[in-house]
Amino acid sequence: MLRIEHIGIAVRDLEASNELFRKLLGSEHYKTESVASEHVTTSFFQIGESKIELLVATDPESPIAKFIEKRGEGIHHIAFEVADIHAETARLESEGFIALNREPKRGADNKLVVFLHPKTSNGVLVELCQSY
Repeated sequence: MLRIEHIGIAVRDLEASNELFRKLLGSEHYKTESVASEHVTTSFFQIGESKIELLVATDPESPIAKFIEKRGEGIHHIAFEVADIHAETARLESEGFIALNREPKRGADNKLVVFLHPKTSNGVLVELCQSY
């Protein structure tokens, strides 16, 4: 793993959350992007070498909508940048982690992503990401 790439935060209202995080961080978000495959719209803030990703559901059946329904707004996942997502996924599976999607898929911010099941990582949804 190279670094923490971003922390994903599930939110109900992207506009209000962008304003909240603008005040908190003292800077504007630099990008808003829709990810149709995940039924979300994202907004990114840069903090040093890492990012904060705000995620709002675009479909009531999306994973983010279900997360908010169960747990409310808050930290949804932590993402780690990796150099070789295939090799890292294989390594982690050999260590007992369960990949939710064994084949990387396109995520936000020009990344290939694989998610690890939270039941294998102390309740934390882990995202591996590699730039493409």
